[in-house]
Amino acid sequence: MSSVVALRPALAPLALALSAALHGGAFAQSAPQATEAAASAAASSASATQLQKVVVEASADASRGGLIKSYAGGQVARGGRVGLLGNQDIMNTPFSTTAYTNELIQNTQAHSVGDVLLNDPGVRIARGFGNFQESYFIRGFILNSDSVAYNGLYGLLPRQYISAELFERVEVLRGASAFLNGATPNSDAIGGSINLLPKRAPSQPLTQMTVGTASGGQTILAVDVARRFGPDNATGVRVNLASRAGDTSVDKESVNLGMASVGLDWRARDVRLSADIGYQDHKLKRTRTNVTLGAAVSAVPKAPDSESNWAQPWTYSNERDLFGTLRGEVDLDRWLGTGWTAWFAAGARSSDEANSLANLTLTNGTTGAGTTSRFDNTREDRVRTGEVGVRGLLTTGPVKHELVASVNAFRLDKRAAFGVSTTATQVRLIPTNLYDGGAAPLPTLLSVSNKLDDPATTGMTRLRSAALADTLAMFDDTLRLTLGLRYQSMDIRSYAYNTGVPAAPYDLSRTSPMAGVVFKLGKSFSAYANYIEGLTQGDTAGVSAGPSLQGTMLPPYQSKQKEIGLKFDGGRLGGGIAFFSTAKPRSVVVTNVSFTAEGEDRHQGIELSAFGEPMPGLKLLGGLTWLDAEQKSTGAATTDGKRVIGVPRTMLNLGTEWNVPGVQGLSLDARVIATSSMYANAANTLSVPGWGRVDLGARYALDVRGHLVTLRARVDNVADRSYWASSGGFPGSGYLVLGTPRTVSVNASFEY
Repeated sequence: MSSVVALRPALAPLALALSAALHGGAFAQSAPQATEAAASAAASSASATQLQKVVVEASADASRGGLIKSYAGGQVARGGRVGLLGNQDIMNTPFSTTAYTNELIQNTQAHSVGDVLLNDPGVRIARGFGNFQESYFIRGFILNSDSVAYNGLYGLLPRQYISAELFERVEVLRGASAFLNGATPNSDAIGGSINLLPKRAPSQPLTQMTVGTASGGQTILAVDVARRFGPDNATGVRVNLASRAGDTSVDKESVNLGMASVGLDWRARDVRLSADIGYQDHKLKRTRTNVTLGAAVSAVPKAPDSESNWAQPWTYSNERDLFGTLRGEVDLDRWLGTGWTAWFAAGARSSDEANSLANLTLTNGTTGAGTTSRFDNTREDRVRTGEVGVRGLLTTGPVKHELVASVNAFRLDKRAAFGVSTTATQVRLIPTNLYDGGAAPLPTLLSVSNKLDDPATTGMTRLRSAALADTLAMFDDTLRLTLGLRYQSMDIRSYAYNTGVPAAPYDLSRTSPMAGVVFKLGKSFSAYANYIEGLTQGDTAGVSAGPSLQGTMLPPYQSKQKEIGLKFDGGRLGGGIAFFSTAKPRSVVVTNVSFTAEGEDRHQGIELSAFGEPMPGLKLLGGLTWLDAEQKSTGAATTDGKRVIGVPRTMLNLGTEWNVPGVQGLSLDARVIATSSMYANAANTLSVPGWGRVDLGARYALDVRGHLVTLRARVDNVADRSYWASSGGFPGSGYLVLGTPRTVSVNASFEY
């Protein structure tokens, strides 16, 4: 697979070649015939109020029910995948879920998963520790991007950044999900999980090219081509290519991304198969870093100018991923009765990363003075994962049962190496400043662990689980009770750098229960409640615990969630309210003689959401979340009862879109995002101010010779606010990330 530089100039001719090959002969017409065809198409559409976009109807996951249809307004779907339970309508499931559609993704010019989740009032975007990985606070708990599922399987997508052209929908499930999805490879997903659906060929031919530009001079090119073939259009092919290259709205920061994916599907009467292969090459140059607050800093510094960049000119981060999946279903109706289906899924990923980083550690919160140093690392991941299962319907008297059982397995082999320019005996820190960061020469690496050009094995994660669930539908489906269990084993091993000596293995297991109930109050309301647990690796005692306790490993943590809620579906306007409480264990050292899980982080709150098109031409999407995230029984008076790092009390997202009367094809949209203050340390002495921003957009769809052309313009952070967008993203750390400056984006999409 070629590099980004080679991929970009190839996209335009490849798009034309794909169009010519797949357009059903339209490009083979003579010039008069083509002109006549275009004129005829334009004439036939003259009486229509607006050209219709191609709508994806084919199954995105080889499921029997197919892709769940969009809700009124087209920005979210009527439901989505609920882990083991499969596709569920929002009114039938005892969980809080939202599935954001490709229409929203395109119209907001989203480039990544994080861009899509800017529309979610229960999610805030953060960064990984010491790198540029996208991470997501859901209900105040962190979810790393490499714990995002792809078509129900963990660990297959690029580890640090996932391009929006790779997926059809973003499905968010709020709350713990150990039973529904199994434990994640990173021991997170306590507050929620994210599943991405791949793209499939729609029922109608699709040939779309998008070209655009954004602040800083970044160029954007994307091609999306799909066709169905064979008897009854049983075979589908969808090809996506994308390139983004150039500087960003941050001073001296640049991005180069190349992406290619192919989605295949085939369906017969009783069998459905789908497969995906994807490639992403993502290169960052001089990306603005996180800001760590040093021990002597007594106050959070004022946010610098939103366009400023204190990164060193020699820093970079490169990631290259190749991944693929295969999924299939077989209907067993002829053998087991109506409604029985068996399925399998398998996937693999190979990734390579190389970085040279220089994060800023602040030493003076008033002047912005700080230090940095060079940290190089390389990493290679190899992932294999799979799942098999069966689901079906059974009736016992007046009760209908929806049964499902599955087993799955996951394995990650990690190879890594790193080098540093400062050590405990050779301290060579580079002075710098948050407000006026200067360029320093590339320092020499003083210590290297493993070989940077040939990293050695440093870790292995193996997860296995088996799950069983029964949903009982009673009283003409007005009462639905779901009960389930998942047995999960966790085998996690690490190996010392340079020597390869293995540490004590973490090989333990737990059973995670779940109970949920839905009671339908007429056609428009559903009340629900659930009890479900999260499952993460227990802590291991470090050096600070003392020689006698160091290395002690705790059993897997079982976070416990209780939730009740009410959902509303008025046909054109939907929404809901949820009350939840989640308790996550945390480790405590008791008088240097025991290491236990006595403490906990307790997150409780209220979520309000609304979506739909309450009146023709006016769409709404957003909501409000109130969170109380408290550290309890920490064993230290300075932290006991204090708020959890990086978690705000309130989060507001409100978006609206308006079709301008009298101007056919013109739509305007606005989005408000507001976040209250948070803390950057466990003792709550470092307060990070709250922030808010306004995003505006416009879209104009027109008919050009019988083809749909959509012009889009967008301004994010209209007022160019300077703010700290997040604090933390790694347990116990409160590093800061500066918000994105005003960014202007324009693009044009052409459908043939």
